[in-house]
Amino acid sequence: QVQLVESGGGLVEPGGSLRLSCAASGFPFSTSVMGWYRLAPGKDREALASIKSTGQGTYWSDSVKGRFTISRDNAENMVYLQMNNLKPEDTAVYVCSALYLGAAYSGQGTRVTVSS
Repeated sequence: QVQLVESGGGLVEPGGSLRLSCAASGFPFSTSVMGWYRLAPGKDREALASIKSTGQGTYWSDSVKGRFTISRDNAENMVYLQMNNLKPEDTAVYVCSALYLGAAYSGQGTRVTVSS
């Protein structure tokens, strides 16, 4: 079955960086669209970015454009989210997603806390 396992979250000071990873299995990763979204208390789910099989990324949130970069490694079935210049408002659970055969799948998420 489809499995998405995120890692790389943690506590970071404002201005710092983190790289989130998502290990995917159970579906043809190299041909699937992957993405990241985040869940913050009191806020709606926020789609951050998606990436096609070719590596072309699209950023859906203006708040992360220029600071976050999505990438993938089709040989390793991995998708990444490089987050730079983190701000307290980036505090959230970050979730990896996959679109496969018209259905969307999500991992359990990894928590990111930005605080001094």
